[in-house]
Amino acid sequence: MAVERLFGTNGIRGIPNDDMSPDFAMSVGKAIGTYVSGEIAFGTDTRLTGDMIKNAVIAGILSTGISVIDLGVLPTPAIQYYSKKHGIYAVVITASHNPPQYNGIKVIDKDGTELERPGEEKIEEIFYSKAFRVVKWENIGRIRQVSDAIDIYINGVISNVDSDNIKSHAFKVLADAGNGAAYYSTPKLLEKLGCSITTLNANPDGRFTARNAEPVPENLVNLISLMKSGRFDLGIAHDGDADRAVFIDEKGNFIDGDRMLALITKYIAKAGDVVVTPVSSSDTIADICNAIGAKLIRTKVGAPIVARAMIDNGATIGGEENGGVIYGKHQYCRDGAMTVSLVLNLMASTNKKLSELISELPVYYLIKKKVERRVDWPSLARELKKGERVDETDGIKILKDDGWILIRPSGTEKILRIYAHSSDFELANKYCEQYIRKVNDIQDKLS
Repeated sequence: MAVERLFGTNGIRGIPNDDMSPDFAMSVGKAIGTYVSGEIAFGTDTRLTGDMIKNAVIAGILSTGISVIDLGVLPTPAIQYYSKKHGIYAVVITASHNPPQYNGIKVIDKDGTELERPGEEKIEEIFYSKAFRVVKWENIGRIRQVSDAIDIYINGVISNVDSDNIKSHAFKVLADAGNGAAYYSTPKLLEKLGCSITTLNANPDGRFTARNAEPVPENLVNLISLMKSGRFDLGIAHDGDADRAVFIDEKGNFIDGDRMLALITKYIAKAGDVVVTPVSSSDTIADICNAIGAKLIRTKVGAPIVARAMIDNGATIGGEENGGVIYGKHQYCRDGAMTVSLVLNLMASTNKKLSELISELPVYYLIKKKVERRVDWPSLARELKKGERVDETDGIKILKDDGWILIRPSGTEKILRIYAHSSDFELANKYCEQYIRKVNDIQDKLS
């Protein structure tokens, strides 16, 4: 029997005390506890509502006889790494880049990857049927705290790069943690890599008062301004749970996540390798793979989907255009700290500045906008496809001779994401504005 879906693209998201009540969170915990076996690791980002949602979910899990290992406030990939190293399930309380009023519940499988859809469906079935496992009082789960998860994670990251070579360069790094989960871990990582560090917003603040959690140029004005001073070799910014990292070069230029993924691919992938990225990534990575002789696989949008395709195809490198890089030799999930380390490793091994490395890449322009979704997606999609040549891997990708436009509904918010791509900047902008108008006109007609 089909049940209503709880899990979106990246877990369960909502606004605490609105559509994510403590009772709801506790029932989700009961469903998770009924589904899993063995101890379960638990961690959060810095959001104000983290304690409430965390304790509600944990109460539900404990009631099923499952014990919890409390890792505290950590980046999501650090929690995933702990899960992978110990072969246990994990739960992360985070809403990643969403505004501060949101929070979420994400379930991690024993291999450190986000739980696949069949597992989510089983949790949903348990949740809606209320078929919770109930144990006697003497068998209720317990909580224990551990403090070494961050060290295990950072050491794991560093083991994948030439740390001695990075240290020898003594890079000057400006790091913006955005008041999120990387407030402690990224400065510690950079210190261990011998960098001279200046931090911005490296204090936990669940209101994200310094800047919004999404690391896009309009939210990184202070970081970009300071990088233009010429005092630093590299600028770094994270999202709320630090599974992503974006970069500013030594001249103060924001480097799009799409181009950073292509750059890392250029130096890591080899002939015959498989590289995985969603349909939303630009053709820069396609050109790089063609030049190397690597096979490129495009998937639906979503880090878990990319990660699973990487595992299935034995890929070492993959990721998304939003700064989410997945390095399979470390773990199959987006990892901001691993991405930072790979970029420093590239700069050290090539003796080149980031601006020089980026200048080697083919030039494409990927314009990203979002609009409110006011009608159901299937109806809108039917109208968008009319008279167009399309790819329906994810959303509607409209193919032109000189570019493409991708329109897809967000999996976490009631918005439509619109991507316009071309080797011509003006044309990419033109396509973006044209299809924003078209989307709004169709919605006006259907509503």
